[in-house]
Amino acid sequence: MRQAADRLTAVVISSKNELDPWVESRFTEGDGPDDADGGSGIPISPDGYFLTADHVLARAVGKNVFVIHGQLGRLRATRARIVWRSASTDLALLHIPLATPRHYNWTPDDRWLPVGTPLVHSGIATGFRNEPGKLVTAIAPGKGARFKHDIPLEPGDSGGAVIDAHGLLVGVNSAVEFLVPLDTAFFIESEANRPNLRALQRVIERDRRRNKQLMPAVSMAR
Repeated sequence: MRQAADRLTAVVISSKNELDPWVESRFTEGDGPDDADGGSGIPISPDGYFLTADHVLARAVGKNVFVIHGQLGRLRATRARIVWRSASTDLALLHIPLATPRHYNWTPDDRWLPVGTPLVHSGIATGFRNEPGKLVTAIAPGKGARFKHDIPLEPGDSGGAVIDAHGLLVGVNSAVEFLVPLDTAFFIESEANRPNLRALQRVIERDRRRNKQLMPAVSMAR
């Protein structure tokens, strides 16, 4: 949970050109966005790449995308580029031109994650209020997959990290399923997505080559 707190990230969509005064006041002063939309994000590299859920960016056309992430001991709102989006997997990749030393490493791509694997999550809505949970469906090695877990989510948690007990990244929160009989809703399970890690790395490497001037000077070694 401490690792998750260090890496907690919000994605905010707004027509404003900057959010730093509002963010630096811890959202209590300044000119906050009255048109804000968004969700959570996940730092996945030391050089500014973040994953989120694709539907978090549903209203991004014609607006600015901001990543709110800890930088040098303070929160900072940085305008992000949308590098890649996939509606079919509900995943999107963002980049900011800043070093992000506090990032996640993935669970090994060649290892099964069985049903019952202990999990926590770091969505900005409930990530530090929910009890730990577990995998409801197993995740096979290799290609990306949609999977389910038993941690209830709320709006704002979309795009947040699903993490195992070792602090390794399992996937990205996507949706929550309820059974609604008459006027009472019962939580069923939450859905998340794990990308094809090899394909995702190819997207990142290609973007690094095309945008060398935007890459911060950091070591790529993990």
